[in-house]
Amino acid sequence: MKLAVRAMISLMLAFAPGLAGAQGVDPGDDKTVIFTPDDPDMALATAKARARLDEFLALSEAPPPGTDRFKLKVKVRDGNVTEHFWVIPFRRTEAGFVGILANQPEGVHNVVLGQTIEFTRDDISDWGYRSGGRQVGSFTVCVMFKKMSKEEADTAREKYGFDC
Repeated sequence: MKLAVRAMISLMLAFAPGLAGAQGVDPGDDKTVIFTPDDPDMALATAKARARLDEFLALSEAPPPGTDRFKLKVKVRDGNVTEHFWVIPFRRTEAGFVGILANQPEGVHNVVLGQTIEFTRDDISDWGYRSGGRQVGSFTVCVMFKKMSKEEADTAREKYGFDC
């Protein structure tokens, strides 16, 4: 079983108030990077995000000035396939969370771009937001940069404000 993790469109959507198609986002920027479920760098990035999840959720509920574009990355399973997607926007519910799927699925077929999905804390694999024009969090994206070409990763870092 492989773990597909979405990257580039989620970076763009972090800056767009709506869905990709509605905002003129170039679908060519949607990249998928494949990781095995036991990838140590991805496991470390996910653990880092989950360790600071409460801090992020508190911040997202009372955003300080200069912060915006709060997002969660969640896993969706379809049979033996797991794919991770950014959810923008999201909100807490009594049972967990609800939000809009912000990436085009490739490996799973039980969800679609723009669908409202419900998920629990256990499904969250990353989080991120923008502060002063720079990305905060998005730990899994920094791991994904390691598997991209240097040019592609440098362009994404510059375009979307990543410091990793």
